[in-house]
Amino acid sequence: MNDRRPPAFVLTGAFWVVCRNPRYLQELAARGLKILLVTPRGWREPALAAQADPANPAALIDEIAFVDGELNQDGSFTAGVLARAADWRARYRITGAYAVGETLVEPTGLLADALGLPGPGLRATRVCRSKPLQRWYLPEFAPAGAVLPAAERAAFDPHSVSYPAVVKPAARHSSSGVVTVDDAAALAARLGGYPAHETLLVEQKVVGQEYSVESLVQEGKVLFASVTRKTTTESHAATFVELSHSVPSAPQAVDATLLAANARLLETLAFGSGIAHAEWRVGAAGRPVLVEVAARTPGDGLLALYRLATGRPLEPEIVRLALGEPADYPEPRRWTRQVYLEHEQGELAEVRVDWPGIEPVWLGEAGVWPDPAVGAAGEPGALRAVLVLKERGSRLGPLESSEDRAVCFLIDAPSPEALDALEQRVRAAVRIEVRDVD
Repeated sequence: MNDRRPPAFVLTGAFWVVCRNPRYLQELAARGLKILLVTPRGWREPALAAQADPANPAALIDEIAFVDGELNQDGSFTAGVLARAADWRARYRITGAYAVGETLVEPTGLLADALGLPGPGLRATRVCRSKPLQRWYLPEFAPAGAVLPAAERAAFDPHSVSYPAVVKPAARHSSSGVVTVDDAAALAARLGGYPAHETLLVEQKVVGQEYSVESLVQEGKVLFASVTRKTTTESHAATFVELSHSVPSAPQAVDATLLAANARLLETLAFGSGIAHAEWRVGAAGRPVLVEVAARTPGDGLLALYRLATGRPLEPEIVRLALGEPADYPEPRRWTRQVYLEHEQGELAEVRVDWPGIEPVWLGEAGVWPDPAVGAAGEPGALRAVLVLKERGSRLGPLESSEDRAVCFLIDAPSPEALDALEQRVRAAVRIEVRDVD
């Protein structure tokens, strides 16, 4: 009997992430697939408004399901996602599923497994959503430390760990709640400030450069892997908010070590098909230490950086992996960087850019990231975009998580040295105006 259900593809994650990367929608629509989106209920109003706007890429979405859950409670979204998916399974022939953001990675893995669809696999999607499980499955890459279940937090001896140490909520993302503590008294004070239900990790701080490795994997085979170099606020604060990404990392011996460690990680997790984003630290002894690993698209502007670096977008290959189609991706040919600018505290009034042909793009108002031109391998360095992530009048506070950042820019150049020089010129050309707030 012929299956008359229309073919469909399920995307999951925060609605703003879908808007930031509309090429997913365009790729799926070009294949004639119905696009079904699952997103947290808090996005209901902006998502429906965008879907109803013919000029918005979200107009390509056929159905949106809104689910309830808490970002800091492990597994809280699963029941809602599977309930909506059960309805869709009866009405559509689901041919693929993909989590565009961290929030719904695990239920998306369950959906793909039940329907026999390509995906990272149950172990990978489960472990990648749990920092304690990452320490359990990957002990060779784990920092020294302890997992504190919520019920055992009060009994924990703060003198039992080495300092400086890092405290991490187990179920959050975007560096939320991650801080450095320098002694037992500071740790004891910090532990009392987290919600009572949260599981925490307390780990010895790894002093060294931070990196990430982005990998495209198909049926367990790594098709592409590249190292990204990062900077964070830890150079002058107790937090770890990311301030820059450089794709690729400046060539050095540590890249080979990281790629080898990353390959072992993927093998241990039995990673099937999809994209993996693993964050690493390399200490003075040269040992790679895993910060965390995710079974989804890298965040911030990394997709844009890979397009600028290679000349090709990643999203079409990610869609191909999710559909079981052959995929490939070229090596970088240019050096690229995203830089987040720190700001004063107060009310965001204006962002000014003194650069020919470049005006700031206010994403807080438009929502869709621009698609800047791609340079040839030997072209001079260029400022591609200045992005404002908040709306005018937004209150700007200290950088305690990724959501607190307000302005960034994207640049690319033919060499690492040219990229560094270009960054300094752009920093001098961008001014964030902040009004005092009583």
